[in-house]
Amino acid sequence: MTESIAIAADHGGYILKDYIKAQFPNVDWLDLGTNSADSVDYPDFAGKLAAAMKDGKASRGILICGSGIGISIAANRHAHIRCALVHDVTGARLCRQHNDANVLALGARLIGQEVAKDCVDVFLSAEFEGGRHQKRVDKLSSC
Repeated sequence: MTESIAIAADHGGYILKDYIKAQFPNVDWLDLGTNSADSVDYPDFAGKLAAAMKDGKASRGILICGSGIGISIAANRHAHIRCALVHDVTGARLCRQHNDANVLALGARLIGQEVAKDCVDVFLSAEFEGGRHQKRVDKLSSC
């Protein structure tokens, strides 16, 4: 069975969302919107992604808004989400390896398309290292 990756964005991130999907045509994307520049509320899209992951429709996710800040805060309000806002590939790699992040947040107005693509590539390919990091991730789940 193919792993589904949920992806969602607000009006500030929908262009980058579509770009990312086009750069990874072999990924089984679960696109949760939005699909226009019409103003929407980023917490709604973080909620849609969190629900899809809780229901088992996706194993991981990518969220995008203008800065990435608001949508990452909204996502992390859900106990089963470990969302990391990143601005470079090092952050994308470490959030998977050390924090077992299951959602990547990006700021469409703060990073370029190529950097975003590289971050997604690393996020999708990096694995959680476990070991000394596991006890810390376990503590996140008990907050």
